[in-house]
This record gives sequence, structure tokens and C-alpha cells, in this order.
Amino acid sequence: MRDQILYEYKHPSGQKITLIHGDLVAQEVDAIVNAANERLRHGGGVAAIIVQRGGSVINQESRDWLREHGLVTHKEPAHTSGGDLACQYIIHAVGPVWGSGNEDEKLTDSIEGSLALADKLSLSSIAFSAISTGIFGFPKKRAATIFYNTFQTYFSSHPESGLEDVRMVVFDRPTTEDFAEVWQEVFGA
Repeated sequence: MRDQILYEYKHPSGQKITLIHGDLVAQEVDAIVNAANERLRHGGGVAAIIVQRGGSVINQESRDWLREHGLVTHKEPAHTSGGDLACQYIIHAVGPVWGSGNEDEKLTDSIEGSLALADKLSLSSIAFSAISTGIFGFPKKRAATIFYNTFQTYFSSHPESGLEDVRMVVFDRPTTEDFAEVWQEVFGA
């Protein structure tokens, strides 16, 4: 699949935020953000594709991370190498399961935690998947609003962030349409 850039927004502190209909795993960025679970079991969805294309080293590094740090939380994502992928790192962000309670806050924590980890690792580019909108059942438009607002809030409160290129990468057409509709509401066309 060829990437299709749908929209770009330049935040006042300089970060470029882009909505892309494309393949997260093929992004040439410093880090991609995997929609993970707290045990870093990459058995389905985006996580399975990441391991399939990135190699078994990602599973091994995930097991090593768990042994050293314990379960992954919403606020503090894990990270591994990118394995055979074009990215240097994979940030494993735990998104909320719809119906678990405080879902908006948990998704915000996952996004903020990923951005903060990227800054801690001195990264300049990052690509997000639509965390929690697949098998975790988070409503897509609601998630899009949270993503876009969290990006803006984070960069407004961290104008010194080294992140220059922030991508929201969605694969399937229905999710793309929902994220595009919300983009126009939040950022304008």
C-alpha cells in the first residue's frame, strides 16, 4: 500500500502533525507506536504484523523488558528495537479496552506517555497507530479527537520537544474516514 497524506498541521511550536492513510509498519521514522497489551503479547492486529515483519527479536526484547520492568501501564509504555523494520524503536503503548472505565483518560495517558518516551529517547519522528480502535473497541471518532487534542496539549506544554514529525497512520478505509472527519473539526481542512 502506498501512503496517502491526507492532512498536515504545523503546531505553533514547530511540530508537523500528519494524518496518513497507509502502512504503519513501513513508516521511515525513528519510532512507531504499537497498540500493545500490558503483557506485550503481540498475537493479533497491528502487533502481530509488527512482529511478523520486524522479526522474532521483538518478542524476545518484549519478554526481556517484562522481566526487568513488569507489566506495562497506560502512562509508561515499553520500548524495543525495531528489529528488521525501518524504524529504530517500537514504542509499545497500552490502550484501554472499551468498557473498562476511564477509557478517555487511559488513552490520553497512552499517547502522552508515548510522546514523553520519544522525547526521553531523543527522537525526532514518530508514527502512531489508532490505539484501541480495533479489537479493544474504542469508538474511532472519539479516539481521533483524543489523539489530536493530546498532540496539541503535549506540544503546547512541551514546546522544547525534539519531535518534529508526528504521524497518525491509519490503514483501513472506515478508520481513515473517521479520523479525517475529526481532523477537519479539530484542525480545519
